[in-house]
Amino acid sequence: MSGDTLYYDGQCPLCSTEMGKLKQLADDQLKLVDIHSLPEQSGLPDKQALLTNLHLKNDQGKFITGLDANVAAWRHTRVGVFFLWLRWPIVRSVADFVYSRWAQRRYRRLYSD
Repeated sequence: MSGDTLYYDGQCPLCSTEMGKLKQLADDQLKLVDIHSLPEQSGLPDKQALLTNLHLKNDQGKFITGLDANVAAWRHTRVGVFFLWLRWPIVRSVADFVYSRWAQRRYRRLYSD
């Protein structure tokens, strides 16, 4: 099967909830993979990088990260069009900043002492 693969943190309650909804709505061209199920030598970015930011590997083998990955994943659903405003030039920088801060905080809360 070709398509996109989204790598997510299955130990994050919010992430798991979103992925459950995404799985219900997505077409068969999106594969969801819990980072914690990956073997150590998976040929992917290191586990900390995967846990810090959402990663999507597109059908050309290119990685998309952060909010771009989230928007790309939701485009596999009928409601994906409602996420596109997050990529508008005026909104993009603010949305990316907010996502980045949230992702860093989430990672620290779940994986730091």
